[in-house]
Amino acid sequence: MARFAVEYVYTADTAKRDEIRPAHRAFLREAQDRGELLVSGPWVNNTGALLVFEAEDEAALKKLLEHDPFAEADLVARVRINEFNPVLGTWVAD
Repeated sequence: MARFAVEYVYTADTAKRDEIRPAHRAFLREAQDRGELLVSGPWVNNTGALLVFEAEDEAALKKLLEHDPFAEADLVARVRINEFNPVLGTWVAD
């Protein structure tokens, strides 16, 4: 399994984001429960978020992200995906 850092840049529609957030977080909790989502959280300035996933490959991750309620509601203006190779920290086996 590969790890991917995903950056979301949100649209300016904060009211709609607030409305959809419970469904978005439920989607993320389900991904976490399946072992796909390692960590996620918004930028402090609320312009986007960082999410770290484990997935078979980038195509599988993109397919998963299509079902994020934020994406389905057109609240994500841009998605940047980079395969991530942790070398230090708690995610790295000794």
